[in-house]
Amino acid sequence: MTVHIVGIGLDGAAGLTETVRQIVDRATVLVGSDRHLSYFPDHWADRIPLGDFTVTIRQIRQRLSTDEVIVVLVTGDPLFFGLGRLLLMELPSEVLIFHPHLSSIQLAFNRIKVPWQDAIAISVHGRAFDELILALQQGADKIAVLTDDSHSPSAIARLLLSLDLPSQSEFWICENLGGADERVRCLPIADVLEETFAPLNVVVLLRQKELTAGQLNLQSLPMLGLPDSSFASFSDRPGLMTKREIRILILAELALQPGQTVWDVGAGTGSVSIEIARLFPTSSVYAIEKTSAGTALIEENCRRFQVSNVVSIHGKAPDILYRLAQPDRIFIGGSGGNLIEILGICGGQLNPGGVLVLALATIEHLNMAVKWLSETGWNYQLLQVQLSRSVSVGSLTRFAPLNPVTIITARKK
Repeated sequence: MTVHIVGIGLDGAAGLTETVRQIVDRATVLVGSDRHLSYFPDHWADRIPLGDFTVTIRQIRQRLSTDEVIVVLVTGDPLFFGLGRLLLMELPSEVLIFHPHLSSIQLAFNRIKVPWQDAIAISVHGRAFDELILALQQGADKIAVLTDDSHSPSAIARLLLSLDLPSQSEFWICENLGGADERVRCLPIADVLEETFAPLNVVVLLRQKELTAGQLNLQSLPMLGLPDSSFASFSDRPGLMTKREIRILILAELALQPGQTVWDVGAGTGSVSIEIARLFPTSSVYAIEKTSAGTALIEENCRRFQVSNVVSIHGKAPDILYRLAQPDRIFIGGSGGNLIEILGICGGQLNPGGVLVLALATIEHLNMAVKWLSETGWNYQLLQVQLSRSVSVGSLTRFAPLNPVTIITARKK
């Protein structure tokens, strides 16, 4: 007994190879959706509509002991987000033979003429946006999304806007792929929000480079709390920066005043340094970063925001810190595994009455910092920050948590 699972496209029987068409012709039982069954209006086989999967599989299982030829018609490749996986779970694998058609994602990338061996394929058909959110936050260059009525192109567009990513994406909508009414378009997000699309569609998101300095409208930006998306960021980790809400709290805890010298240790993209420099143009901000990629981003962001009072320092703390002017304020956002050594140098170099602020994401670093501050006699306070941002989930909205951060604020006697 054999069950043939036949992938089929919107071109119907015409898109099948001669070998597969002969298998369908010999079928005594045809299983499929109304659309799939309609491709064979004159076929003499018994028909089982593919509605409730549990019922359908039970009907197939009941016929396994007979001599009937069962053909299950499915869209595209049955083992690519298709019915094939469920059939393998419910029926003996030795009775199943798969005859894949081109998948919709395969067709989509070929229509937009983009190689897709490095693309991420995600299905939100009957699923949450969680996997898509993670791929977007990690900066995936090419993402193909299988949609449904709730998780439509418009819903994906709303999600993109709510994430406030530092990079933009070309937004391709590929409708009715392989059919006579096929339509493939690249649209601005604003247009995607307003349109209604065919139920059978695939969304392809192609990440573009971040805005250049000339493209950033500085006049439209707030003086405090710059959007995360306005910063140049790491191409493979676009979300790796001190988030806007955390930056605002850090700036408040630093108790900044004009004309100060400020150290930003482990500056990353320079987001905290840029905020300080814009608010206090008479202050000198030293952005210390050990990675060359981070240093390049700091310098790019200085050009982007047209600040001239940030000094980008490529070097590893604590060694590089001896060469800098004594600070009035210090922010430690990263330590590279040398937190205690960095605290020792910062504690010695910080001017009397100065403020030291740390943002820590791990319990281990928090314990190390608290122990050092206690043993060295500093007065300090802790602020644990647990924030969530609203994100679009289809037509609804939910909260997506940011990583918890503990901010330590200490003042030198």
